[in-house]
Amino acid sequence: MSVMRTKSIERSIADTEEPEFRLKKSLSALDLTIFGVGVVIGAGIFTLTGRAAHEVAGPAIIVSFVVAAIACALAAMCYAEFASTVPVSGSAYTFSYASLGELFAWIIGWDLILEMFLGASVVAQGWSAYLGVLLQQLGAPIPAAIGYGGVVDVMAIVLVVVLGALMTYGIRESMRVNLVLVGVKLFIVIFVIVAGIMFINPANYSPFVPDATPHETATGLTQPLLQFLAGIEPTAFGVGGIFAGAALVFFAYIGFDVVATTAEETKNPQRDMPIGIIASLAICTLLYCAVAFVVTGMVRYDELDPAAALANAFAYHGQAWMATVISAGAVAGLTTVVLTLLIGSTRIIFAMSRDHLLPGALAKVHPTRRTPWIISIIVTVVVAVLAGFTPVGVLEEMVNIGTLSAFVLVSIGVVVLRRTRPDLKRGFRVPWSPLLPILSAAICTYLMLNLTVETWLRFLIWLVIGFVIYFSYSRGHSRLGKDADTYLNPAQPHVVTREDS
Repeated sequence: MSVMRTKSIERSIADTEEPEFRLKKSLSALDLTIFGVGVVIGAGIFTLTGRAAHEVAGPAIIVSFVVAAIACALAAMCYAEFASTVPVSGSAYTFSYASLGELFAWIIGWDLILEMFLGASVVAQGWSAYLGVLLQQLGAPIPAAIGYGGVVDVMAIVLVVVLGALMTYGIRESMRVNLVLVGVKLFIVIFVIVAGIMFINPANYSPFVPDATPHETATGLTQPLLQFLAGIEPTAFGVGGIFAGAALVFFAYIGFDVVATTAEETKNPQRDMPIGIIASLAICTLLYCAVAFVVTGMVRYDELDPAAALANAFAYHGQAWMATVISAGAVAGLTTVVLTLLIGSTRIIFAMSRDHLLPGALAKVHPTRRTPWIISIIVTVVVAVLAGFTPVGVLEEMVNIGTLSAFVLVSIGVVVLRRTRPDLKRGFRVPWSPLLPILSAAICTYLMLNLTVETWLRFLIWLVIGFVIYFSYSRGHSRLGKDADTYLNPAQPHVVTREDS
């Protein structure tokens, strides 16, 4: 059995209609857009902007956000084409299965499980930290032993359990809660922007692009892989600083790909998936640029506090009460991020289980709620344990490398599927293919090389574990391998004869 066997798109779509695996189709383009905004915009909008402006880009961080958005848009268009062509749960896993083959699909599915499990755990701990700050500011502090950094982060566990229960109950109900929280988050972000405009000093934008200087960097295992391999010394500010800033803030956009995991639950995926993915990215870009404009206008870039730039910018102007507003925005923002990551991880595992690369019993759907309830419970328990008992903060970059590797394979997959299945109806097509998909893969590869050596080592260890599981279990249990006739290439249709029946 070839490990490069592909699963036809027709078969993937047919699997979604099997009664025991059928999910409820209830999502609209608006739901998907809100879902995307919910997972992309977290606390980073209040912190990352100041850090990037202070350390590498200056006021030109505004341009860095635009550059990062353009780079991210290339990957987003690749996801939009795939999601409109293959409207099936699993996102990059399903797309890779249809274009690159089973082994690549397994690798990317395995990476995405790591990404979303760790991502949800890290963000839940961040939520606990911001909740502690908010309640402290309101005069109701959380006991240190049960809050962020305590013996057990009880608050993070409670968050994951509540959101996990909501996710298990129903996707539509989850989206309604997400809508409310995203509304609160956007209101606070816009309020912060409008309030900050009043304190802008135009002189703070000069120089807009500060002169380039050598950038202090890490050594050993903490240095970027590119620096380790090529000896390239990074620079801060200047034109190089703009691109360094873009590489840093690129990760603030990560999350739109989770939208694609809900393709199977979308009413009209061919139309709505591209709208949801691209619209959420566009909204986030506008908000990021606006926040960057405000924070660098309120305080000179070299006087910004990298840890809490926006809160301290308001304190600088005698508006300390805004720190409470910003903390509330972070709490609302991170709640939606955890919810969407939990949903995304269940849909990845659901798709892999339905293909029997993971135990098929996991893919059972609740008879009335039409949610993958077994997987939802397992994911909730695992993430709650990680968030409550494990110092996962050191593994944050693992989220980035898993996401970027998915971006690379999806971008390549678009080119491959265009050549192997030109006949497919595509609700959205990436323009100037194969140039833009190849450019997307190249940019994402470059960003991966800018991650630390130790991140790459952990990533390789995770891949080795994945290979062991695949060759010892998944390859032999795969539906594609066991039921070859059912998964014939549609270009070679199987004619049922009297003997077959």
